[in-house]
Amino acid sequence: MKKTIGLLALLSAFPPLSTDMYLAAIPLLVKEWHQSLATVNLTLICFFVSYCAFLLIYGPVSDRFGRKPPLLAGVALYVAACIFCAAAGNSTILIVARTVQGAGAAAATAMAFAICKDRFEGYLRQRIFIQIGIIVAAAPMISPVIGGWVIKLYSWRLVFIIQALMGLVALFGVYKMPESLQAPAKESFSRVAGSYVRLFGNPRYILLALTFAVTGIPFFAFIAGSSDIYITTLGYNERQFGYFFGLNAAAFMVAPAFFSRMTRRFPLLPLLTAGFTGMLGAAILMLCSRLPAPWRIAVPMWILTFSFSFCRPPSNNLILEQVDQDIGAASSFMVFIFFITGACSMGVISLNWKDKITALGWMGVIASAVTLIAWSMINRFLVLRLPVRPGGR
Repeated sequence: MKKTIGLLALLSAFPPLSTDMYLAAIPLLVKEWHQSLATVNLTLICFFVSYCAFLLIYGPVSDRFGRKPPLLAGVALYVAACIFCAAAGNSTILIVARTVQGAGAAAATAMAFAICKDRFEGYLRQRIFIQIGIIVAAAPMISPVIGGWVIKLYSWRLVFIIQALMGLVALFGVYKMPESLQAPAKESFSRVAGSYVRLFGNPRYILLALTFAVTGIPFFAFIAGSSDIYITTLGYNERQFGYFFGLNAAAFMVAPAFFSRMTRRFPLLPLLTAGFTGMLGAAILMLCSRLPAPWRIAVPMWILTFSFSFCRPPSNNLILEQVDQDIGAASSFMVFIFFITGACSMGVISLNWKDKITALGWMGVIASAVTLIAWSMINRFLVLRLPVRPGGR
């Protein structure tokens, strides 16, 4: 089981590995290629748009043909795209290569959740999600630090070579992995592709997926805007930015472990409410202009990231708990709506804001308030299917 969890964690970490290690290069490329920040940030936005679009393809394909074939193809595409990213000579080529990279990375995340649903059930699956969340947390915590040092001492191109090597490790693991889907769908592919229509007929699933997707808005906005805030606005270098970003990402590792302890004493639904409330409080704190830089962004964003990561693994499990069929499609759409919302927030924060910290704070306030309101309505009017603890407790 440990090898399986490790492989699933590596696959789940493809998005942060593909973005956070590269963030410190964005201000550098703005100067090197004489492009605007909005143009260079397209290397992030197009990655996530492509990533989201292909999520919707991999899900039904995996329900029809199994998890392993599309996963092998996607990871191989990811490795090839990493090499083209490293060789890019201008922003246009890098944007195109990053778009292809996103198409490959989509297979990794979609299949990781689907494989987890195939192999584990209920409360055990929630525990697995938490363990994966703790392991995946190391990616956004370590990768910007590594990326900052690599970019400072060598070149931003080496970042993509490192990503290609990690992709090769994942490719070998997938090749050795047994197929997890024991009973692929027997109907025609057009019928399988209609799984998204069936999912929209499941109000518990679709409302939870849409509600929890909103929580990622301030987090993705921070990813896209953090290097500009810390390096361009506040004047820190690439290595110092890596430390700030890594410290913030440490909340990713702490929060799932803390949730695991809290779930032994408190029910799931109030814990999620507490996490969403913590996000709202942190966003409000970010609007306090009296806090000195860089702590005005570092401290509230750490709290917001902690609260976000506290809720994320159990939220994913709760969403999938509402589904009995079309697991691949359900996993894909869940990740799709989360990342497409995040890509939109990246575009918003990339605009020429006078004060990006204030803009980020307002995005957090609005997103957290919407989440809390929607979450309270769901709990009031719908009966959710909750993960069952061992022994039925």
